[in-house]
Amino acid sequence: MLLDNSVKKLLNEAVKQLKGAAKRNFIAKTVVELGFGGQELAIKELGWTRYIIRKGIKELKTGITCIDNYSAKGRNKIEEKLPNLLNDIKDIVDSQSQIDPSFKSQRLYTRITASCVRKQLIEKYIYSNEELPTSETIRIKLNNLGYSLKRVAKVQPQKKLPETDAIFEQLAIVNKDADSDPSILRLSMDAKARVNVGSFDRGGKSRILTEASDHDFNPKTTLTPYGIFIPELDELFLYLTESKVTSDFIVDILSDFWESQRKRFAEVKTLVLNQDNGGENNSRRTQFMKRIIEFSQKYELNLRLAYYPPYHSKYNPIERTWAVLEKQWNGSILDEVETVLNFASNMEWKSKKPIVKLVNQTYQTGIKLTKKAMSKIENQIERLTDSNHESFPNLGNWFIDICFVKT
Repeated sequence: MLLDNSVKKLLNEAVKQLKGAAKRNFIAKTVVELGFGGQELAIKELGWTRYIIRKGIKELKTGITCIDNYSAKGRNKIEEKLPNLLNDIKDIVDSQSQIDPSFKSQRLYTRITASCVRKQLIEKYIYSNEELPTSETIRIKLNNLGYSLKRVAKVQPQKKLPETDAIFEQLAIVNKDADSDPSILRLSMDAKARVNVGSFDRGGKSRILTEASDHDFNPKTTLTPYGIFIPELDELFLYLTESKVTSDFIVDILSDFWESQRKRFAEVKTLVLNQDNGGENNSRRTQFMKRIIEFSQKYELNLRLAYYPPYHSKYNPIERTWAVLEKQWNGSILDEVETVLNFASNMEWKSKKPIVKLVNQTYQTGIKLTKKAMSKIENQIERLTDSNHESFPNLGNWFIDICFVKT
């Protein structure tokens, strides 16, 4: 048996007009009139609760009506008593972004705690101590208004070059062209901060009781994760090294990656490399440019180096994967190299596990080419000198093309 929609609407509207015993009496009589299975029908079709139905039927049969003690059901919300309270709380918190008297910053020198807000409500908004709720209630109201405690977000770059916006505009063009062309493969490359290997606390929490050294001195060794990420496929390749990350290391792992994956990308003729403009891989680093040209010639590939501007490397796609890796091993003791490798191998990015390798070679630092040798390198590359940007037509430090030339 199903009730007509108009009947259901009529019954529920009637119930809304009633309260307490009168409401239960109406519900009980309606269920009785529905006959056998009336309770289940009322629950399913009208959304009435079994508790109210049974209580109403019991009152109907016995003639004894329960008296509802509404005064014992709790107090009204404080904003019903003080209708301007929430707006006043918002005004207090939002006002903390005003300029200070010295005009050196945009914040007051006050920590906005719940007790501080309560104090300011009394001092500035003429509330009495008796009528205001406790600091704990103020804290709950702050959370409800969206002012819950949060860590300071690292979103403001330390510096911004005049050409930063122009670089990002050009990056958008280069990356979009790469992603839409099957003959071009875009790779995002970067290193993560070094990891101390030893019985050290890395923060985080664990379900297994672990004990760490009380000081992070004298690690057994340190490992630097370096990643190659394919944004289009959400695939990550991690290389960990105990050595310094040098120009030679970067190109060696790029070669290792391509040796293992080139058969999958037989149609690819060009690699776009998204990187930050770091010390070992920037376009003016002589050893890096020498090795990357050799890579191009060896594998008969065209290369396009597309760098993110300084202090903005966080926009490089691979940066998103580091948070997942950090979360994977936080709360654990990375006491051996094998432990680090195992944790890295078991992380997941978009339901895919990375391919992880340990690089055992030690790399020499400080290798440089002479100015004469670098001048030959410059003849084999093409730097962007027309970016279609009126203010910054020359972005040659950030966009470099290397074309494979048959000999």
